Amino acid sequence: MTEERIKEAINTLKEAGVRITPQRHAILEYLIVSMSHPTADEIYKALEGKFPNMSVATVYNNLRVFKKAGLVKELTYGDSSSRFDFATSDHYHCICNSCGKIVDFHYPGLDEVETLAEHVTGFRVGKHRMEVYGICPECQKEKQH
Repeated sequence: MTEERIKEAINTLKEAGVRITPQRHAILEYLIVSMSHPTADEIYKALEGKFPNMSVATVYNNLRVFKKAGLVKELTYGDSSSRFDFATSDHYHCICNSCGKIVDFHYPGLDEVETLAEHVTGFRVGKHRMEVYGICPECQKEKQH
């Protein structure tokens, strides 16, 4: 499944005229496999051993390319650094107030929100985003001790 996602993403980039470098491939693969919504710095730290001459700027530049191709979503929640999410399908985020962990969840019923918003406001809605905040199971356990 992961290999299939990587191939599809690479094909999308090729169709957009983007050259596939080893670094680009590694960043893309990391995003697909990690599922942790990493920051650019976290991606850089995870890959610097494999690519010692890669810089954080290289990671940012590649993330910008992926974003432009529609493969990656940039998540900003008011903290200092953006997190990046491989855009596999529409989903929502549950965010820990304590450690900042982000977990995906799907709830198809919320897709009706756009239709309702259009009906009530007259807007032509293009997208929506929802975040749920709380304390993750790991942080709950830590607070019990």
